Amino acid sequence: MSALTMGLIIGNRGGFPDHLCASARTTLLKVLREEGINVVALDPDDTRFGAVETLDDAIKCGELFRRHASEIAGIVVTLPNFGDEKAIANSIRFADLRVPVLVHAFPDDMAKMGFTDRRDSFCGKISVCNNLGQYDIPFTPTGLHTVDPESDDFRLDVRRFAATCRVVNGLRRVRIGAVGARPAAFNTVRFSEKILERHGISVETLDLSEAVGRANRLTDSEPDVVAKADAIRQYTVADHVPPAVIARMARFGVVMDRWIAENRLNATTIQCWTAIEEYFGIFPCPLMSMMSNALLPSACETDVAGALAMFALQLASEQPAMLLDWNNNYAADPDKAVVFHCSNLPACAMEERPWMSCHPGLAEKLGDDNAYGQLYGKIKPGPFTYLRLSTDDLNGTLAGYVGEGEFTPDRLETYGTYGVVDIPDLQDLLFYICKNRFEHHFAATQAPVADAIHDALTTYLGWDIYYHA
Repeated sequence: MSALTMGLIIGNRGGFPDHLCASARTTLLKVLREEGINVVALDPDDTRFGAVETLDDAIKCGELFRRHASEIAGIVVTLPNFGDEKAIANSIRFADLRVPVLVHAFPDDMAKMGFTDRRDSFCGKISVCNNLGQYDIPFTPTGLHTVDPESDDFRLDVRRFAATCRVVNGLRRVRIGAVGARPAAFNTVRFSEKILERHGISVETLDLSEAVGRANRLTDSEPDVVAKADAIRQYTVADHVPPAVIARMARFGVVMDRWIAENRLNATTIQCWTAIEEYFGIFPCPLMSMMSNALLPSACETDVAGALAMFALQLASEQPAMLLDWNNNYAADPDKAVVFHCSNLPACAMEERPWMSCHPGLAEKLGDDNAYGQLYGKIKPGPFTYLRLSTDDLNGTLAGYVGEGEFTPDRLETYGTYGVVDIPDLQDLLFYICKNRFEHHFAATQAPVADAIHDALTTYLGWDIYYHA
C-alpha cells in the first residue's frame, strides 16, 4: 500500500495566544510523518505561523489543497487555541476535495491557565464542528475531546482515520469483475448493478462459457500456464492432485489474470459451482484464494456485494480479506459459531499451508477428477472484523452491518476451511441479520478496523450500516 497524503489545517484566532500555533505545527508535522503520512500544509511564509485565521488565509489554504487534489486523501484540522471556525470551514470549502476530515484539539495544561498560555481549544472544537455541520462538511472528531498529539491515543486516532480515508477514497472508484451468473439456487446473492454504479462502483461481467472457452484455447505448455501451475503447487499442498487437474486450473487462472489486468479490476467473484466443475472439471477455490492473498479479493458464488465488502475491509486493514458462511452453531455457546467456506480464504489467514482435495459432495456426483480444488485448513486465532454489504433495492441505497470478534483456537473434525468465532451478543446479531434479510455470507479481515469502516461508510458515504458493538 502506498503512503497517504493529508492536508493539515492549523486553526488560529485573534485575541488568543497565537504563539502556540508555531509549536503545534512542528508537533503535528512530526507525528504525522512518524505515522507514515505525507503532509501538505501552509508555510509560515504563506500565513502567520502557517495557520488559518482570516478569509485570505482560507483562500490560500484552499488553493494549496486544490493544487494537491490528486494526492490528498484526508484533512487534519488541529486547534492549538480556540481557532477561527469560519476560516477553517472556508478552507475546506474552497479546497472542494470531498475527503474525510479529522478534527483535533490540544488539551490545556492546568499549570498554564494564564492568558498567555490558556488554549480554550476544548471550547473551540465544539464551534468548529458546529460550523462544519452548517457547511455540510462531514467530519470525524478524535476519540478524546482534547488529546496530546504525541500520545498513543492520538496516534490511534490517526491510524483509524487513515483507514477511514483509504476506505472512502477506495470505494468511490471500485471495479468489480463478475464471472458467470449466480448459481440458480442462490437468490441470496442478488444485487443491483445500478445502485452500485450510482455510488461509483462498476461491475464488469464475463460469461462463464467465454472464460472456459478462453481457457480451452490455451495449451498446457504456454509459459504463463506453466508458471501458474507452478504457483498453484507452491501455494497449496497438491502433490497428490492429478497433473491434468492442475493444468486445467492453471489455464483458467491465466484467463482470470489477463481479464483482471485488461479491465483494471479491484476484486472479482466467480460462479464457482457447479457448472465449472461439470463442464471444465475444476473447483476454482485455489485460484480465488491466491487472488485474495495477493490483495485482489475474490468472492464465491458471484456474490458481488460480498466482494465489495472484502475490498472495503482490505482497504481498511491493508491486509487480505475472506468471504465466509455463517455456517453452524458451536455446541451450546450462544456467543460462538462455526464459519466456513470451500475455500477462497487467503493462505495467510490459515494456521498452515492449505491442503487441496476434492469436494466430498461433488466428487460423489462427478468423480474425483472433476471435483479437485477444495482447500482444507483452519483460520488462525485472533481478532477480526466482519462486514456485510448489500444493495437495498427497495430504498435505493447500500446497507450492511459491521462488528468485531475473535477467531478462537477451538478445533473441529470437518472439511473445507473453517474457524470458530466468538462475538459478544452473537444471538442479537444473528436476529438482526435474519430480521433485516441479509445474506448468509459475510466478509472478514484479521484486524480490528470496525470503527474506521463504520465511520467511512456512514459519515462519508452515507450508507445504512448497523454497528454491532
